[in-house]
Formats: sequence, C-alpha cells, structure tokens
Amino acid sequence: MADITVADKNFIVETKIDLTGFTFRSVLEPPFKIHGVFYDGDRFRRIPRDVAEATSRGVLQLHANTAGGRVRFTTDAQYVIVKAVLDNVARMSHFSLTGTASLDMYVDADGTQVYCGTFIPPYNVENAFISKIELYGKEKRTVTVNMPIYSDLMWLEIGLPEGASLEAAPDYTYAEPVVFYGSSITQGGCASRPGNTYQEILSRAIDFDYINLGFSGSAKAEDPMIDYLAGLEMSAFVLDYDYNAPNLTHLQNTHEKLFLAVRKAHPDMPILITSRPRTRLLDWEERRKECVEATYKNAVARGDVNVWYIPGDQLIPLDMIDMAKVDGGHPNDLGFMYMARTMEPVIREMLMEGKNA
Repeated sequence: MADITVADKNFIVETKIDLTGFTFRSVLEPPFKIHGVFYDGDRFRRIPRDVAEATSRGVLQLHANTAGGRVRFTTDAQYVIVKAVLDNVARMSHFSLTGTASLDMYVDADGTQVYCGTFIPPYNVENAFISKIELYGKEKRTVTVNMPIYSDLMWLEIGLPEGASLEAAPDYTYAEPVVFYGSSITQGGCASRPGNTYQEILSRAIDFDYINLGFSGSAKAEDPMIDYLAGLEMSAFVLDYDYNAPNLTHLQNTHEKLFLAVRKAHPDMPILITSRPRTRLLDWEERRKECVEATYKNAVARGDVNVWYIPGDQLIPLDMIDMAKVDGGHPNDLGFMYMARTMEPVIREMLMEGKNA
C-alpha cells in the first residue's frame, strides 16, 4: 500500500520540531515526580531486574515495559515537548503503536484530568523520537505524562518554553500506591494509548497513585513474584491473576497462596480479587472462576473484612462485549472504560476503608 500520508496529511507524524526557545530537563531532576516505575541507571523498570530474572523469562522480557509509569509536574507552559529514548519497541497486528510505544498527556482542569494529546512515535521508530503537544492558554496546571505500555523507556526529557514556570505536582489524594498484579489485560493490552488502561482511568477518577504489575502471558504467581508482591508498601492490592495460569491445577496451587502471602504481610490492607474479564465462559473457564471465588470465600470465612470480589464476567456488560474487545480477549478502550466503571465504586470504598483503618 502507498504511504497514506501522501493522500491524507492528517496522518503525518511530525518529528522535525524546532527546539529553539525550549529548555530540556531530565525527568529524573526535581521538581518532576515519577510514579509507577523507577530508574536504575540503565532504564526505567517496574520491578528490580534480579526479581524479574528469578521469576521467569517472560517477566524478565516485560518488567522494563513502562506500563503505569507517569511523570507529573505543574507548569504554565503553552507547549510540552518530549525526547524519548526507547528499547524493545513492541509491534503487534492487533495493538496500535500509540498503545505500545507512545506517551500521552493529561492536564488538571478544575479538578478533572483532561486529555491533551499523544506524543506519537513515527511508525519506523527504532529507539528515539521527539514529539510536541500544544496546550491552550497559559494558566498554571498539573500535567501528567503517561509512559509507553509495551516498550522500554531508557531515557526521557521534557522540554518547556524558556521562561515557563515549573513546579512540583501536588501529591495524589491516596499517595501510597495501589498495586495491580495480573495478565496482559492488566498490563494494558490493547488500549490505544497509555491513558486508556483501566488503572489509569481509575487513577484519574479517584486520584490515587498505582503500580501496574501486569505481565503479558507471564503472571503465574511464581514464588519470587509472590515474595516481591508481599513485600511492597501499598494502600491496596488488586489480584487479577487468572488468565496466565497454564491450567486449573496451577491456579489452585498458587492463587490462594499468593493472596495469603500478601494478607500475612498486610493484615488489614484492602484486597480486591477479580477473575478473567470474559462475559461468556466455557465450562473450563467456569471452573477457574470457582477457584478464584474460593480464595475470596475462604477469606471471608476466616473473618477477613478487608477483601472484595468482582466476578470477571461482570466487568464488561454482555450487550457491549462485541464492541469492547479487540480479539475476543483483550479489551479496547471501550472495554477498559467499562472495567474501570465497574471497579470504581469498589476501589473508592476500599481506599476509604483503608484510610479510616
């Protein structure tokens, strides 16, 4: 097929940007605040490399994908430019490059986070790109830049016009992070851009920090991962582990084990359990759902009052399922919106309970 930009100039991704009059700073420098990931001198990561190596080859491959990574700051700038250096850029037939490798941006407008644009890499991006977004007006506002979902981010600089203000963003209302552990859906496949994962939709609605520990095809609750999860400081835990268990026996042997390890380390912390977000379940999927429900029911029977459960087949309405999935399994943006709307009242309740404990 011929280059579509020849016929439609609206599809051109501009990478030749005049940088005159802009000052660039590493996001590692104050007053920028980084959430959901950390930098270890080589690249941003979601978990330490040694934990990933001890867990599995799949987790090692995915642990530096920056799903859930964010940079926050306050500025009156009219333009924001990013210089991003990437590695392991993911290209898939069912997942857009704006989802796997772009960054996107939101600003606070009267207490609501509003989408401003996407820093889109060129289709042939190999390891770096520059992109620019214009903001309307020059009032001071809090900016959130979301990192790529399925690519490694090795370096990131933010460019603002010379003379623009730059201050630290306010803390989240719930500053201690919510941790999400699960499959490719948890990681964000197949959102069209980073701001449309269900965790990020929830974070904007409720104003909480979070860590996305979704590992595509690789969330199998191995012992090193269980130990790592149990040791994290967090305000709440969302256990979305079902899809990647290779069989029912594996799920039975690991699901409650993971829950109990986290509960032992955090006796009073809110925990939400969900099963796979599929509306029409086959018989073998029903048995897996029963296994996940058993973890919840056993906790309640032990007197656990800080555990919640949402059946996965209730996360997306049945009458919308044909428009909410990319391939029958992975949600699109509509699917993630429905997941977030279903989870929102539960997570609000969980965080309020945790705050009042």
